[in-house]
Amino acid sequence: MTRHRPPRVIAAASALALGITVLATAPTSAAPTRTEVILVVPDGKKPKDLQADHVVRTLDAAQALVRATNSTSDVRVLLAGGTYELNKPLRFDARDGGRNGHSVTWQSVPGQRAVLSGGSKVTGWTLHDPAKNIWAADVPVGTSSRQLYVDGELAQRTQLLLAESKKTRGHLVFSQRGLTVNDAALAERIAGLSNPGDLEIEEMGSFTDRYSPVHSVDGNTLVMEQPAWDNNNFGYDTLKSPYNRGAVYLNNAYELISGPKQWYLDSAKGKVFYRPADGQSMTAADVRLPRLESLVQVGGSYREPVKNLAFSNLTFAHTTWNFPSGPNGYVDQQSGAHIVGEYAKPADFLTSCQDGCPEFEKTRNEWHQIPAAVQVSAAEHVSFGRNRFEQLGSVALGLGMDPNAHASGVGYGVGHIDVLGNTFTNSAGSGIVVGGVQPNAHHPSDPRMTNHDVTITDNTITATGQEYRDNAGILSTYVTRATITHNTLSDLPYDGIDIGWGWGINDPGGNLYYLEAGLYNYQPIYQTPTTFRENYVAYNLIHDTKQAMHDGGSIYTLSSSPGTVIERNYVYDSRVTFGALIDQGTRYVVMRNNVFLGSSRWVYVNADDKNPDTFNTRDNLITGNWWDVGPARNPEGPAYNNRLIDNTQITDGNFPPEAQRVMTEAGARD
Repeated sequence: MTRHRPPRVIAAASALALGITVLATAPTSAAPTRTEVILVVPDGKKPKDLQADHVVRTLDAAQALVRATNSTSDVRVLLAGGTYELNKPLRFDARDGGRNGHSVTWQSVPGQRAVLSGGSKVTGWTLHDPAKNIWAADVPVGTSSRQLYVDGELAQRTQLLLAESKKTRGHLVFSQRGLTVNDAALAERIAGLSNPGDLEIEEMGSFTDRYSPVHSVDGNTLVMEQPAWDNNNFGYDTLKSPYNRGAVYLNNAYELISGPKQWYLDSAKGKVFYRPADGQSMTAADVRLPRLESLVQVGGSYREPVKNLAFSNLTFAHTTWNFPSGPNGYVDQQSGAHIVGEYAKPADFLTSCQDGCPEFEKTRNEWHQIPAAVQVSAAEHVSFGRNRFEQLGSVALGLGMDPNAHASGVGYGVGHIDVLGNTFTNSAGSGIVVGGVQPNAHHPSDPRMTNHDVTITDNTITATGQEYRDNAGILSTYVTRATITHNTLSDLPYDGIDIGWGWGINDPGGNLYYLEAGLYNYQPIYQTPTTFRENYVAYNLIHDTKQAMHDGGSIYTLSSSPGTVIERNYVYDSRVTFGALIDQGTRYVVMRNNVFLGSSRWVYVNADDKNPDTFNTRDNLITGNWWDVGPARNPEGPAYNNRLIDNTQITDGNFPPEAQRVMTEAGARD
């Protein structure tokens, strides 16, 4: 069987192995191009062994010089090693990329590491409570942050377990006013908590991780903020009626500090509290409290996109995302998409709208996305090579997302973007998100909005989605020619690689299930294809997923995607869920020559209806795969034309040479 591997991926990978900064399909010329070198050293002292045309102290000064020289030469901005505490995000527009065929690269000085930080170092720790080993430090009054990083690790927000699962909720009463706790011991603990306005309810559902802020405490009732509370309690997999799991927590109070590495911020008093791990010295610890929500904002316009810009060997660190602390909370729907604002609901929505309703469908086209610490939209030929994305309070890298996820106000419109050989770890949301979820993402009103030709290769993504646990390691939605190859993804609360969006509702002819649900009262039934096509997911190593969530797949697909191939991936240890989930509306996908080990079902084809036109999960070919345990699920019959053929179960651990080759070749290369 012929393997599909785009030539530009091979070229990019080869260049990466040689340590060359890659700008995909960047213009070339026969004659050598002069490179202007700008050196940033905060103390103004240039090392003797570094050659530079300009030496500046600040990033702003470097950016001004780039704009003065990028029309006549290539430009390299070298950042001396150390931590740069940013007062504001670095903003790049069309003036900041390479012009007239030239390129601009921002990178660390070779052999050093520059850290672009959105936080401040917290010092002056004193022992606040010797009995509990709780330490305190002063921060500016009014400081807001949902994250604290100690010695490079995410500290844990305090938490009180109210119910372990949906089966143990008999003492919890959900009402439109809030949550009543009919348990004397829990109610007593809640009554003793200071700053009730800092509290919030978190609930772990089947595929949602919901946050609802508390307004006040009235006896044994938590009176909840609106509209977060109502919005979190209608639709699917709701806070009140999760499909599976359903643990409920009360978060964020000083009195709930009960173990090591837990923290609490008293914003009104300007105090941060932390209980160190055994043997951890607070006088020596590196503690960072984020101030910024994003670090780098690359965003032009559709008429003048940013072009020919690269970032190499940098570290992006120390951000937060404070939106969930406000009255909208985090009304999670799936993969970071969430409801914002007020919507009309049935009077009895706490009973009548726990598995969808027409009023809920009105929200679907207006869901927001979690913004990223590093944002790119309206841009062409931008690359990220050998960077570290760590200790970030939202999505790490966001490419062409909806406008609401970009500080520039312009979303979409990314093309020829390379993400090569980076490391993503210890972040609150996804490692990488490409594409949006709103109508202009799938049927753009301007063709320049189309996200296309995005290459994600040789990256390592681990321990992302640590606070918004519905977030996949990589999410690529409505993208034309996304190439996701040779990545290693591990230790994830939810999925590994998710491609597609929309449950088939925006594909030609729509989806009958959602017609009956009332969605098409609020949007057209499209007769033209979406921008989701010709994606390639191959040679990825994905393991130890589903560490928190129940639903989903280590590889997961949604909606029609002609020309898409998923091949030669090695997936193992998906906990008790699915190796691959071919979900609603998936069509025309070929999944071949993959290895799946240790899943409850190695593949799950979701077309759960007697009418094959309802979920329109059809016309997929799943062939030549190997698995060990857990059967396939594809019970719908020939009407769906989902063909599972020539797949091989291995029960004795003796995999044939071709399967062993898949297992050996998968993952990020050095």
